[in-house]
Amino acid sequence: MKAIARRAMMERGLLPDFSPAAEAEARRLEDAPPEQAPSLRDLRDETWVSIDNDDSRDLDQLSVAEPAGAGLTRLRVAIADVDSLVARGSAIDAHARHNTTSVYTAARIFPMLPAELSNDRTSLGEDEERPAIVIEMLLRDDGSMEGSEVYRAKVVNRAKLAYNAVSAWLEGGGPPPGRIASSVEVAGQIRLQDRVAQALRTVRHRQGALSLETIEPHAVFDGEALADLRVEAKNRARELIEDLMIAANGVTARFLEARGLPALRRVLRSPERWDRIEQIAANLGERLPPDPDAAALEGFLGKRRAIAPERFPDLSLAIVKLMGRGEYEVELPGGAVPGHFGLAIQDYTHSTAPNRRYPDLVTQRLVKASLDGRQEPYPIEELRELARHCTEQEDNANKVERRVRKSAAALLLESRIGERFEGIVSGASEKGTWVRIFSPPVEGKLVRGFSGLDVGERITVQLVETNVEQGFIDFIRPKA
Repeated sequence: MKAIARRAMMERGLLPDFSPAAEAEARRLEDAPPEQAPSLRDLRDETWVSIDNDDSRDLDQLSVAEPAGAGLTRLRVAIADVDSLVARGSAIDAHARHNTTSVYTAARIFPMLPAELSNDRTSLGEDEERPAIVIEMLLRDDGSMEGSEVYRAKVVNRAKLAYNAVSAWLEGGGPPPGRIASSVEVAGQIRLQDRVAQALRTVRHRQGALSLETIEPHAVFDGEALADLRVEAKNRARELIEDLMIAANGVTARFLEARGLPALRRVLRSPERWDRIEQIAANLGERLPPDPDAAALEGFLGKRRAIAPERFPDLSLAIVKLMGRGEYEVELPGGAVPGHFGLAIQDYTHSTAPNRRYPDLVTQRLVKASLDGRQEPYPIEELRELARHCTEQEDNANKVERRVRKSAAALLLESRIGERFEGIVSGASEKGTWVRIFSPPVEGKLVRGFSGLDVGERITVQLVETNVEQGFIDFIRPKA
């Protein structure tokens, strides 16, 4: 599986290994002092917390909240100042710029930055003092925003927490995890941030943000042997962080716009295949307007989740396929770009994960240049090329992750040739028709019996072939 993952990286034009120059740079930077900022606020005494995956060490953001009186809450999100150690034009930066993202496969993670940095020096690790970009928001109780500010500060992570344990505790199904158990302040932080996140989410969904819930299978290994594929569903702690980061990204986009700076916006255009989304709704007895309408689509999704929650991920998958992919686009001062249809917001960028995504590092450099009164670091034409390149490489990274997932799925299914499975059509184009079966949650190609099928239709398929090396899983539509 590790060899397959490495080959998939190279086939998609991604670098699986750091160059000797980048590795040498990383070793030199291990003990290097961070960049000295001209004005760095001291926020080390705040009760900053992080919530991430159980095994994550590349921590990009912290958050802290406090009552601000008169029905207001002050929310701060601290973003790791990766640029303080990763200089533009360095060998490490060249690797990050080429790949543009960390690639997470079932067999191996290919980090965008060397582990000496992303897992340590540029990570907001527990009890470590770090420089950060702070996005401060003053929020009303209803989730609307009173004001915002962006600045640089020194921060310390007071509690490194994990999604699943925090979610179980918030929902009353588990004990207080980590420092939540030993610190009243940390416990209060999580409770307050959860309330803030829910208010932010309510505002977004009122505006038409889509409540999608796709299935993402993750490989489970028993030692070196693949044991299972399991779905990692959304939970309350994941949604908490997602809501806070969406708000922070919106503030960052508006900050750059207000300063008259270009920006790498994250956009998701209106669905080109809206007619097919309309048809899916009609097949379920619902009606959508003839033109793309996020609020109407969210109303339909909410209704279907309530009616058939066990099948909602399948419906979500069909809608996601038909909506198309997100992309990066340069917004010029005074100009306008499409917003993000899925989030139902106009102003959006990627800024909260600079250890893992290169567009976030680019955005961080633009923000820091503005804060420090320096000339913007990227000419417009370079930004346009970066937007195109980052969109392309993100697509390549997704294909690598999908390829390795399929190899893992083929390995898991290779002893089940001839069995029948229930599934849903997840893709239909000139390139072929694809089906995702429900259990185990894997996707394969329908090589016979695909005529007339379209995304979202439920069918029975029979497994006829697997190829672990190529990641092929072939189904046919059996005769009754």
